[in-house]
Amino acid sequence: MKISFNTWAYSSFPVWVPSYPLEVVIERLASMGYDGIEIGCANPHAWPDHVSPERRKFILQHLKNNNLAVSSMLPAPGGGPGNNPSSLIKEEREFAVKHYKDVVRLAYEWECPTVIWVAGWASFGMPQKDAWNYSREGLAEVARYAKELDITMVVEPTPVDSNLIETADDALQLVEETGESNVKVMFDTIHALYRNEVPSDYVYRMKDKLHHVHISDNDRLPPGQGYGNFDTVLKALKEIDYKGYLTMEVGFHTRRADPDWYAQTSIDFLRSKLASLK
Repeated sequence: MKISFNTWAYSSFPVWVPSYPLEVVIERLASMGYDGIEIGCANPHAWPDHVSPERRKFILQHLKNNNLAVSSMLPAPGGGPGNNPSSLIKEEREFAVKHYKDVVRLAYEWECPTVIWVAGWASFGMPQKDAWNYSREGLAEVARYAKELDITMVVEPTPVDSNLIETADDALQLVEETGESNVKVMFDTIHALYRNEVPSDYVYRMKDKLHHVHISDNDRLPPGQGYGNFDTVLKALKEIDYKGYLTMEVGFHTRRADPDWYAQTSIDFLRSKLASLK
């Protein structure tokens, strides 16, 4: 298993400043010994419309110079113009699908194999079935585009943030209904903790379809700083022979957070735990 860090903690999404240039984040994470970086696709890092061809080439070379791979990319699920693929507004749904394709293209240019699908949310007065169908249709369209670039789309249950894909079974069902071979599932430990579920159960439930994992303790703390049981999560991942990334998605809920502390504390904890598994 490899260790990655999501850039939200170093960016201005979803809360305002401070934020750091992507090349600075790459350097800091590489110096801590991370294998990968999960790039959040919001400014100042990777809103596709704002990343010029020259900068795309520069960032790819900077990644290579720092021996850091892009583990995954995560589109910004809301804010700004809106990116809800399940929106009751047709124009927003169309924008979201186009935006996802732009993210997939950027992922391809940065040699990233995985893009996360944030399935969206049902708005007031809207049948949840309609929101589900819109998300499924959008995901299928984006997945077909991603397949041509050899990129996998992963569906994440997000009950902390939304109301559509809330459980492991929800994610697995959406994947099945989408019917595309390059659509898999992932989970974030904080969402399981939010539902008072056991995160390791998600590993066993998702198993063969599990392609990516987010690690976070309660309240977006580094693992080991809250009440999450990460011994059982890592044991379960080893049992199913998971070989993907453990991506820290922590420290972006408040600007009182020091992103370097979150990143260093997270990797120190996981290195120790993974070493004990061998």
